[in-house]
Amino acid sequence: MNINCCQTHIEHALDMFVAKQNTFPILTEISDEEKLSTKCDYCDVVAIYLVANE
Repeated sequence: MNINCCQTHIEHALDMFVAKQNTFPILTEISDEEKLSTKCDYCDVVAIYLVANE
C-alpha cells in the first residue's frame, strides 16, 4: 500500500495506513524530481511524503 500525501494530510494518511494494514508504515520524503508530477491522494496539492510498507 502506497499513499502520496501533502503536509496537510500526513496525519490522515498515517492513520488510514495503520487502520488498513495493521502495521506501522515507512514514511519517506518524495524527491524533488518526483514532486513535480506527484499529487496528494487526498487533494490536488503536490505530494511531499510517501507513506508505504516498503
